[in-house]
Amino acid sequence: METNKNEAKNHSKVKKESTIETEENVVAENQPQEEATTPSAEDQLAAVKEELASAKDQNLRLYAEFENYKRRNAKERLDLMNSANQDVMLSLLPVVDDFERAIKNTEKSEENKSVVEGLELIHAKLTDTLKQKGLKPMDSAIGKNFDVETMEAITRLPTTDKKQSGKVIDEIEKGYHLGNKVLRYARVVVAHFEEN
Repeated sequence: METNKNEAKNHSKVKKESTIETEENVVAENQPQEEATTPSAEDQLAAVKEELASAKDQNLRLYAEFENYKRRNAKERLDLMNSANQDVMLSLLPVVDDFERAIKNTEKSEENKSVVEGLELIHAKLTDTLKQKGLKPMDSAIGKNFDVETMEAITRLPTTDKKQSGKVIDEIEKGYHLGNKVLRYARVVVAHFEEN
């Protein structure tokens, strides 16, 4: 029986020791570890530098985005002004054509001298004003090879001269440039070679 008592004492002693060790482990785990959780000064400095770099990058991106917005907005405004300018110029071209036809078809006599001079004066003033706004007439296309970039063929007339084939033989309406763009294509008649 004594052995049973000794065994029981030893067993309770071992049990108490393991309970004490377990409690110490639990207490050690629950205590805040000041050394492990407190960042060093170098770590804090690195974190601040990283935040600063991130803020600088964000600021730079916002600045670039704003510059792109300003550039895009200015381009849109310029395009809007140019298209409005283009519409006005396009609507004035028939008036210029009418003046040119009137000057060409008015009989030049002593009675009509003042009328012709008035037409020429108004035509010159109108064309000068339009030139100041960027409108440029194309050179005469008569005698040149047909160019699809600047001309529009109204009709083709047959010719027996092979050298004349593909050349402009008459210009119905003059073409115009507005800046670097073609505002109106020259409307022309093109010769077409036909064998007999």
